[in-house]
Amino acid sequence: MSRLRFGYFMAPFHAPGRNPTAALERDLDLVEHLDHLGYDEAWFGEHHSAGSEIIASPEIMIAAASQRAKRIRFGTGVTSLSYHNPLWAADRIMQLDHLTRGRTIFGVGPGSLPTDSAMIGLNPTDTRELLQENLDIVVRLLRGETVSAKTRTHELYDAKLQLAPYSADGIDVVVAAVASPTGPRLAGTHGLGLLSIGATLSADGFDALGHHWNIMEERAAANNVTVDRSKWTLAGPFHIAETEAEAYRQVEYGIEQWFDYFQHVAAFPQMAVSGSKLTEMIDFINEAGIGVIGTAEQARNQVQRLWDQSGGFGCLLQMGHDWANPQDTKRSAELFAQEVFPHFQGQAQATLDAAEHARAVREGHAATQLEAVDHMTRKYQQELAAKA
Repeated sequence: MSRLRFGYFMAPFHAPGRNPTAALERDLDLVEHLDHLGYDEAWFGEHHSAGSEIIASPEIMIAAASQRAKRIRFGTGVTSLSYHNPLWAADRIMQLDHLTRGRTIFGVGPGSLPTDSAMIGLNPTDTRELLQENLDIVVRLLRGETVSAKTRTHELYDAKLQLAPYSADGIDVVVAAVASPTGPRLAGTHGLGLLSIGATLSADGFDALGHHWNIMEERAAANNVTVDRSKWTLAGPFHIAETEAEAYRQVEYGIEQWFDYFQHVAAFPQMAVSGSKLTEMIDFINEAGIGVIGTAEQARNQVQRLWDQSGGFGCLLQMGHDWANPQDTKRSAELFAQEVFPHFQGQAQATLDAAEHARAVREGHAATQLEAVDHMTRKYQQELAAKA
């Protein structure tokens, strides 16, 4: 396994009724902050209804963010491939790959909100079938093939992209999964990456991880391709502060709106959350293993649990949620970078060992100095005694 990467997954969630222009600006500002802190990845979602997840085009957000944040990689989290002409979706991501100088990850999924697909006459069964058809086309187009194909929504005639990828490694394609096996099957079939959005957001999330990877390996073997754990990305919510009590106080800012959204609007039964009072909501997040509201130590324990349960993965994304105000959210990201990253990237132990070595050397020097002082004292006393 390569170095564990860390990032942020911004659907995003913003409470309805507030200034959307300011909210989008905060999203861009947060990505710039993450870039300075050393985060590896930032992902933006695609939604078209319900008033909370207000980014309609992750590609536009990435294009804007990439001009501010010059190092971090960007993922579409996700492009709802079932809604789009697969040729134009591949064409746009190829352009974005060049604009970001190869820093683009193409995350795809069927689309999550029923109110999105309903507006274009699709139901959840339709979107999953279209994802399979469109993904096959996109993979071939990104490989440089000429494709003629017909789906229930589009038809292509000798379709071909006019650009090649920015880098020789091509564009990473990642398939989203919550709880169903659809995503792992498709990712395994094509040898792609997997984004486990439901890694912690369901009561069965931990068990689903191992199940998903087994499906990935089975489908990969059946199709004579390979899958790589370093291209497996997990997502889950965190908010940390200097103390657990302070973290609890900070999330009172917006956690009720987040709960209301997942209880009454998003219609994700596998992401069921419970609680009607603030303390019940906060306790539920921690006790159900859905996320962490607490300290850096608790965050480290959560990452370790995910690692142990899954058998290893490549990247962990914190889910954006607006539980806390923008300032406290930035501080949480900073604490996570300072106190969690080093323990999973091979940096913590080296500095701890160096500090321990310095302490031992200092103690050894101190003992030597005491011996020297004692020796000089005894010698002086002997000289005085001889003179007397």
